[in-house]
Amino acid sequence: MISIDSVQIDAWIAAFIFPLARILAFIAAAPLWSTAGIPRRTRLILGIAITVAIAPSLPNMPSVQPASLTGLWIMLQQMLIGIGMGFAARIVFAAFDLAGEFIGAQMGLGFATFYDPLSSSQTPVIAEFYGLIALLLFLSMNGHLLYFATLAQSFSAMPVGTTPLGSASWLNLAELGSKIFSAGLLLALPVVVALMITNVALAVLTRAAPQLNIFALGFPLTLLGGFIAIAISMNYLATPLQAIFEFAMSAMLGFAVPGG
Repeated sequence: MISIDSVQIDAWIAAFIFPLARILAFIAAAPLWSTAGIPRRTRLILGIAITVAIAPSLPNMPSVQPASLTGLWIMLQQMLIGIGMGFAARIVFAAFDLAGEFIGAQMGLGFATFYDPLSSSQTPVIAEFYGLIALLLFLSMNGHLLYFATLAQSFSAMPVGTTPLGSASWLNLAELGSKIFSAGLLLALPVVVALMITNVALAVLTRAAPQLNIFALGFPLTLLGGFIAIAISMNYLATPLQAIFEFAMSAMLGFAVPGG
């Protein structure tokens, strides 16, 4: 006769509920899955499916009752870790939006915005274009599968336990904000330099021929030059994007520092 006691039931629940808390928090904060276009029910099903798939291969969970104060504390810690990992990935993805805003401002399209229902905000068209290009390249590189692999690896790098994250972990997340500006400027630099050369040439032309209407001539030339520079830069965009994606994977695991 098979006998199952409460200790075994608690161990089975803990082996599923603690990883599920981290995975659902990551899905709620990470780019791609956290958009309003994906229903909450779909995110929940995805989180349960990932948990069922990786739970047997995870390290042993703490032997605590999930409904006790210790169990709730551990669950809260897993939610914070998942949110931190998703936020680290989102910070890196924000560099593409910043690059688009840089380029749009130089092209004179800073005023060209439209309502994006996925982010529920007014988004510049160039920033939206760069965001879509980055998302398509991310999916073509199987980045979503790398997300899942990194998520499974996090249970070995950051084991489930009662030890909270150190204050340096949140400092690391804050310092990741500098990556938005450095990576965004790096992506936008070729187009911005080309537009700067165009503006300097227009300034010299206006100085040489003052009768030209620079306001009527400059905007279409700057706009055309910007689109040509963007089209040329598309051929060389895959390599820096791949480096940024790899940095995002390392940031997801490297931000956490155990507390004392």
